[in-house]
Amino acid sequence: MTENTTSSTSPETAEASAASEPTAERRDEVANRLVDRFAIWSGVAGLIPVPVVDAVAVGGLQIQMVRRLSQIYEVAFSENRGKALVASLAGSMIPTTSGIGAASVLKAVPIIGTLTAGFVMPALSAGATYAIGKAFVQHFESGGTLLDFNPPDYREFIRKQKEMWDSRSRPSQSESSSDKATGATATSS
Repeated sequence: MTENTTSSTSPETAEASAASEPTAERRDEVANRLVDRFAIWSGVAGLIPVPVVDAVAVGGLQIQMVRRLSQIYEVAFSENRGKALVASLAGSMIPTTSGIGAASVLKAVPIIGTLTAGFVMPALSAGATYAIGKAFVQHFESGGTLLDFNPPDYREFIRKQKEMWDSRSRPSQSESSSDKATGATATSS
């Protein structure tokens, strides 16, 4: 019976085990893929149509991501410490977290609120999760632990990660500027 339970390990556990083997490069690759995957899952959780439940689901995914990252980097994980750090990092991203809360509550407004939040909430959730994950990857890569993680030290890093995520998920500024210029020229002709 024990043999059956050991053979059914989750993919994340298998990745964590594989990552602890050879090189730091392999471990970083696994960690970065994990962050990308959790960012996508957070975006999907942002689609939950029930106000507040979506935000709670995203928070749970972020905690789980930190747990998995700590396994990959062989860092002791404490549920309470992990929750406090994720909440503190999320708090340092006030515009994003306020937007997540507002988008979640907006789902209570029939039709228009649900549709609007359906576009906004996934992007905000995925971007916040991505930035938080990248901050923990950088911290764990440098030999840090949950005990010496100081969220204010990562404010600028998180801002840059969020900008990077935003640029991945929407067209560049120059494309939209040239489209506007083309549209303006076409309307004036």
